This record gives sequence, C-alpha cells and structure tokens, in this order.
Amino acid sequence: MKVLLVEDEKELLQSMVAFLKESGMVCEQAIDLASALEKIDLYDYDCIVLDIGLPDGNGLKLIEEMQKKEHKTGIVIVSARNSLDDRLTGLNIGADDYITKPFYMPELTARIKSVVRRRTFEGKREITYHELRVLPDEMVMYVNDKMISLTKKEHELLMYLLSNANKVLTKESIAEHLWGDHADMADSFDFIYSHIKNLRKKITDHGGKDYLKSVYGVGYKFSGE
Repeated sequence: MKVLLVEDEKELLQSMVAFLKESGMVCEQAIDLASALEKIDLYDYDCIVLDIGLPDGNGLKLIEEMQKKEHKTGIVIVSARNSLDDRLTGLNIGADDYITKPFYMPELTARIKSVVRRRTFEGKREITYHELRVLPDEMVMYVNDKMISLTKKEHELLMYLLSNANKVLTKESIAEHLWGDHADMADSFDFIYSHIKNLRKKITDHGGKDYLKSVYGVGYKFSGE
C-alpha cells in the first residue's frame, strides 16, 4: 500500500512514517501544499493522509484538485479538534475519513486500511478471484482453500495486481507502488521479476491457474483470460 503523508509538523510526520512503514506501507512525504500538488501530478497513491492546515495554503485545495482530475485515491483528513467546519467541508468535497490530533498511530493505520478497502474493493474483507482468496489486512492467500503465507512485498504486489486485474501494468508503476516514488528502477525491475516468479510459483504449486502474464517490453497483467 502506497501512502502520501502531507504534514508540516516534522516530528509528527516522522512518527507517522516510522509506524506506517513498520505496518508494511510505502510512505512518501510532503511538508506543504505545493509539493503535495506536484506529487499527485507525478505519482499515484492508494491513500493520502492530509493535514488541512499547511503553511502555504489550505489542504482542502488538494482535495479539490484531485476531484477535478477524478483521482481514485482515498483521503484521510488530519485536523485540529477545533476545525469542525474544515472537516465537514473536506468530507463534502471528497475526503473519505478524518482523524483529529492528537491521535494514536494504530487508529490512523486502521482508518487508512479501511479507506483503501472501501475505495479499491468496495469494503470487502476478503477478495475472491476464481480459486484465489486474499485477505487485504493479512499476509496470506488461499488457493483452492489451502492457506499460503506471503511476504510483505508479495502481498502488496498481489493486492496491486488484483486491484488492476486485466490491465497491463508497467514495470515502472509496479516499482513505484512497491518501493516509492524514487525507486531505483534498474534494481527494482530485478526484484519485481523475483517477486512475480515467487508469487506465480506459490499459486501454481497449489493447483491455481497462472494468472500472471508477462507483456513483452512493458510489464505484467493479472488476468484469467
């Protein structure tokens, strides 16, 4: 899961990064509105954690820009306790949830996961694809009802492929999703190949179909066609 954290309080930002990374998320950072707007133009995210009160403008502008461009990214607003009007405005113009300062990191993690589930898989706690079943919040999948453990990256890769089933995904987009906006593409491509190979083996060794299709010169597609 790839998350953009937009927060100008450096200590809070670093605490969020540390905790969310420990939870298996890929975290990118922006400390002001200008850099956040630049990032959403260049990269895709599963969720944005957005502080409304930024030094160079109101974070609500970011939500408005995303709505204009029809982004499918989930948004969790971070706000002070006395900013009810801003929270309501944010929810009305497209934010999915909010959390007030101070907050507990496990609560933030749970809210992010919930928003991504709603946005990507219509809130389902279990994703079914033919003989495969995957639990978004757990690093396991079931192939023909046999439970198989996944590494963090295998789980992230599988969730990304499932959320884009039947679409061709470039190696660049996969690398950015798994390792962040500035992944070293040359090294990342080797790791992608390794994770694809391992994931394919775990599925087919347990009687599943090989859904991982290589698209020559481009990337991969997860498809039952």
